Amino acid sequence: MKVLVVNCGSSSVKYTLFKMDNEKKVAWGIVECIGLPEAYYKRQSAGHEEKEDSVRVKNHTQAVELVIKELLDKENGSIQSIDEIAVVGHRIVHGGEKFSKPVLVTEEVKEGLKECFSIAPLHTPAHYAGIEAVEKMLPGIPSVLVFDTAFHQTMPDYSYMYALPYEFYEKDHIRRYGFHGTSHNYVSQRAAVMLGKPLSELKLITAHLGNGSSITAIERGKVIDTSMGFTPLQGVVMGTRCGDIDPAIIAYLLEFYPEYKDAAALNILLNKKSGLMGISGLSGDMRTIVKAVAAGNKKAKLAFNMLCYSIKKYISAYFGVLNGADALVFTAGIGENSPTVREQICSNFQALGIEINVEENNKPLNSERFISTPESKVKVIIIPTNEELMIARESKKVLTNE
Repeated sequence: MKVLVVNCGSSSVKYTLFKMDNEKKVAWGIVECIGLPEAYYKRQSAGHEEKEDSVRVKNHTQAVELVIKELLDKENGSIQSIDEIAVVGHRIVHGGEKFSKPVLVTEEVKEGLKECFSIAPLHTPAHYAGIEAVEKMLPGIPSVLVFDTAFHQTMPDYSYMYALPYEFYEKDHIRRYGFHGTSHNYVSQRAAVMLGKPLSELKLITAHLGNGSSITAIERGKVIDTSMGFTPLQGVVMGTRCGDIDPAIIAYLLEFYPEYKDAAALNILLNKKSGLMGISGLSGDMRTIVKAVAAGNKKAKLAFNMLCYSIKKYISAYFGVLNGADALVFTAGIGENSPTVREQICSNFQALGIEINVEENNKPLNSERFISTPESKVKVIIIPTNEELMIARESKKVLTNE
């Protein structure tokens, strides 16, 4: 069985084709900058070198068409017929309260997805365009939607509710949803394997650290709390997002800064110009920040410390919520690749039973491994995330009713 995973962003289409009997990648790639003159198509298939070309694609339909033609190419393609694809799995950022688990695409489901446009206006319309593009290019091939928010639907109400008048929840469904759920789900399952215990017996704190970051408390395989909220803006300091701030700051900006009376401008400030970028004035990329810190840049050092401190606070809080933890898991771009960030976060955590092996932490490896000392009561683990594989697995389950 082959499963095609499609991830449509606002201006991109990312894809991976899996052969599910061994869960190996057959082909993968991305069409980036859709609708812009600088659009390009980067792709690779197993056993072949990566290729990249400038392309002209006006919309997601044309991008998906490009991908399917490449997969079917007689010389370099990975399939001979679209019938080899059993199911297409779509990554969907926000399912609201309407979708709490992966679902097979129907007209009713598509109408339900439209209702989520307002709570994820930058993502969901692009996802919807991708679904329709796939239906056009792969007629008769079923599609499954896998939601980033679904894994967090086990949170208790006292965890996901905001202390606003209840009518805002009833009318507008304003509540904490959480994101990166597919990643948190995947690494929690891998952590259980590495620890040699059933997930149902474990308490885990998973840290998905990238340009966007979220921390999640998982007890017996169920999410108790997560740092992101109604949108991915809430939580820890991130690459360009501010994370947690006093809500009254918004009112202050609206009153005294005319340029931010427009909601779109305010969203850009909080989502695109804050975080590491806003504090350092350099970049939202942690690699740039770490280099600047080493060179003695004070604002970069401040940004670095703020990000690590905010993550440390959430880990500490979730340790208390769970009444202890069996493991702390680092994943995603920063979590997997920045030993400096991991060391800073885990420093002075002995009271919680967290001690890392600095030498093991600093090894330039991109693989699953323990980086805690033998004496550490809480195991510290690095697990490279694989959201695409998780989407493929979930899509297969829905298709086969497993």
